Amino acid sequence: MADSAQGRLQGKAAFITGAASGMGAATARLFVAEGANVTIADLNEEAGDALAAELGPRARFERVNVTIESEVQGAIEGAADAWGRLDCIFNNAGFGGALGPIDETSVEDFDITFDVLLKGVFLGIKHAAPIMKRQGSGSIVSTASIAGLEAGWAPHLYSTAKSAVIALTRTVALEMAEWQVRVNCICPGLIATPLAVGRGFTDEAQRNFRADMAGQQPLNRVGEPDDIARCALWLASDDSEFVTGQAHVVDGGITAGRPWRRQASWMTRNRPITVYRPPGR
Repeated sequence: MADSAQGRLQGKAAFITGAASGMGAATARLFVAEGANVTIADLNEEAGDALAAELGPRARFERVNVTIESEVQGAIEGAADAWGRLDCIFNNAGFGGALGPIDETSVEDFDITFDVLLKGVFLGIKHAAPIMKRQGSGSIVSTASIAGLEAGWAPHLYSTAKSAVIALTRTVALEMAEWQVRVNCICPGLIATPLAVGRGFTDEAQRNFRADMAGQQPLNRVGEPDDIARCALWLASDDSEFVTGQAHVVDGGITAGRPWRRQASWMTRNRPITVYRPPGR
C-alpha cells in the first residue's frame, strides 16, 4: 500500500456501504492507506466499530440500513459534514437474495432482494448526487456482478437486480457528467467473500472454496476482496478521470471462456496445419 502522504486519494472523502466485511472492508482499508477519510456504513455495528478503530482517526462508522431512505440520506449528509466533502461513494452493500425456482419465489423475497440490491444503490446515488453536483466533482461506484452480464452465475433475482445496477450506472452517468461527476460499476466474478463462500465463512470453507473454484478461472485462482478494492481505488482516483458509464469486469477471465488448460486437445496442441486444396489447384 502507498504511504498516505503520497496516496492516490490524499485529501479525499469516501462513503462505503457494506464496509464492515468482505470487499467493502478491503476497500475501506485501501482507501485509508491511500490517504482518504472513510465512512464505513453497515448494519453490523460490532464489525464496523472494530474496523473504524483499526483504521484510526481517518475512519468513522455509521450504522445504515441501505433500504431505508432516511438512514441513507442522513448517513451520507453526515459523512459530507464530518469530512467537509464527498469525493466517492461506493454502493457495495448486498446479499444473495431469493433462491430457488421462479414459480416458488414469493413476492416478499422479491421485494427484499430488490430493496437491498437495487434500491440500496439507487438511494446511495440519489443522495450523493446533490453533494457532488454542488462540488462539481466526484466518483460514484456501485457493485454489480458478472451475473448482471451473463445468465447462469447466480439466482434469478440477484442476476436481474445486478443487470439493473449496470443499466442505472449507464443512464445516471449521462446526467452526472454535466457536473463532472463520474458513475461506474464493478462486476466481480468469483470472489472469496462471506457471500460467495457461505457455510459460516470458516477457514476451512475458504480453503475449500479457493481449491474448488480456482481451476475454473483462466488465471487459475479465485478473486480476493483486494482485487475489487484496487478497482474501486482506480475508479475513485483521478487516474480514471476520463472513465464513466462503464461496467468494469474483475473476474480473472472467467466470462471470457473456458481456461486454455481445459480446452480440447486439438485446440491447444502444436501440430502441422493441413490445408485443404480442391483438385486441380
